[in-house]
Amino acid sequence: MNRLQAGDKAPLFTLLDQNGREVSLATLLKDQQVLVYFYPKALTPGCTVQAENLRDEKDALAQLNTIAVGISPDAVKKLKNFEDKKELNFPLLSDEDHAIADAFGVWGPKKFMGKEYDGIHRISFLIGQDGLVKHVFDKFKTKDHHQVVIDFLSA
Repeated sequence: MNRLQAGDKAPLFTLLDQNGREVSLATLLKDQQVLVYFYPKALTPGCTVQAENLRDEKDALAQLNTIAVGISPDAVKKLKNFEDKKELNFPLLSDEDHAIADAFGVWGPKKFMGKEYDGIHRISFLIGQDGLVKHVFDKFKTKDHHQVVIDFLSA
């Protein structure tokens, strides 16, 4: 895992969202900076809390010229289910082959209950409109992620 750092150029990507539409980072960056947050699996407890808090803070993020975009290895259909069940209001992108997670350096070995496997590490990147990584959020609890981001943006 060779994770991107602040100052690095973010890989431009286009992925399908929960509605099967293409969403590209380049297009999003035309209007605002983008919080690209990687999460392991839709509809799991930690990922749900993180997404619901970002949903609830969408207006606060918008006032700080920021949109959140979630990326996971889930299929489009599962992302649509996640959006519907939790009334999410931002793009959820499907990275089934984890190519974008690899490009950001967040795909790699993990441990859970003594078992090792490869998966997405829960890390977020603030991408400025210039396409550069402004900040990497890697130290937070899922329930506090939104506040850590807002505090950084408000400073």
